[in-house]
Parts: sequence; structure tokens; C-alpha cells
Amino acid sequence: MSSCATTYNPATGKKEFIMIGTQEEVAIGGLVAGQIERRFRLSDDPVQIERVRKIGDKIISVSDRRELRYHFNVIKNKDINALSTPGGYVYVNTGLLNKANDDELAAVIAHEVGHIAAKHAVKAMQADMTYSLIAGLMFSKGGSKEIQRGANIAMNLIMLGYSREDELEADKLAVRYSYYAGFDPDGMITFLEKLQQEEKEHPWDKSFVYLKSHPLYSDRIAKARAEIALLKYVTTQPPP
Repeated sequence: MSSCATTYNPATGKKEFIMIGTQEEVAIGGLVAGQIERRFRLSDDPVQIERVRKIGDKIISVSDRRELRYHFNVIKNKDINALSTPGGYVYVNTGLLNKANDDELAAVIAHEVGHIAAKHAVKAMQADMTYSLIAGLMFSKGGSKEIQRGANIAMNLIMLGYSREDELEADKLAVRYSYYAGFDPDGMITFLEKLQQEEKEHPWDKSFVYLKSHPLYSDRIAKARAEIALLKYVTTQPPP
């Protein structure tokens, strides 16, 4: 494998054994992106696209994983949702864009970049793949059956959603990345509170996909508040 080893991941703060290398991850992510873009219609609004890409560029400039070439796009869909794939592809729905201000959008994008930096999809794929399939990736090329099978597994995992632990870890990274990128990290809290209130007022509205596929509001908001308070305290303390 191009990078099969136990290495320290600064995003998670842990040593991790990653069997799927970056080259394979990017190839799989490209195929997953193709599936997404065939399933959903991309926005051609230059203002929406520039807004997402401009904020996205600021987020990745302070992220823990900058060796990837990131791709930011907008899906024309009223559902309040965002998603990311292995290898650096991030998509934001127009429904979410219309609901969020820039600080809130930065938190959402940073959350998706957090998934990529922490390699949540890669680790989920490893857990779902047979050893023979992972080994086959070693000699695979962009259009090989192993890469395609990996992409199908990744797509299913993304549609099903990440674990609660992965989502909370991505929230923690989102607070950090949005803060260091110059955005107000409270954007995550105001966005969650905003959607929480909207769903209370419209409980049968199925457009609130983003929240329904993530941990409970109260849990996320409480943990985000604690992380923001800690981050602000640490960064305002004088050097020893």
C-alpha cells in the first residue's frame, strides 16, 4: 500500500493503522463523487459555488490534512444537508446554504472536512472490507474492480451516516478549524439551535436531513459549547 502503516493522526490525536493508502482513497473518492453527481443535480449558481469554495479554502488552510486536493460543490436540493467523501470531496445542499450565515456555513464545511481529516470514511471502509479486497487495492488502478467495489462500499456507508462518535469528533474539529480560519465558532451552536427550533415548529418537514442523521441536538450543542470555551481559554492565555 502507498501509505499502509501505524501513524499518528493529528486530527484524532491517536496512532492509527490505516491499510487504505491516500492514493487508493482518492481514487475511491473520485468514483463516489461521480455517483453523487449522477444521483443529484449540481447547482450552476456562481454566487453559491463561490461562497462555498471561498469558505472551504479557508477551512482547509488550517485543517490537519492539507495534502489532498479538495473539491467543493453545491447540490441543488432543498434538504438541509451536507456530505463528504473519502479523498476530499465536499458537497453542500442549497437548502442548507439558504438557512446558514457564513459562520454557520463554515462550521458545517469544517465538520465535513473534519470527517476527511480524521479518515472516518477510510476507517469505516476498512472495517467493512475483506482483507483480500484491501490487499487487492495494492495493485489496483483507477478503474479496477477493487476500486469500484471500494467506492460502492464507501457510498453505502456515507448514505447510512457515520457513527455517533465520529460525528462528535467531527464537531470538535469543526470548532477548531472554523475558529482558526477566522470564523466565529459559535456558528455551529447558532446553526444547530436555529434548525432545532425550525424542526419543533415544523415536525413533519422532511427537509431537516442534516440533523436527523446526526447525534441529538442537546448533546451536540453541549459538547460544542464546552469545546469552544476550552479553545478560547487556551488561545487567550499568555505564554509561560
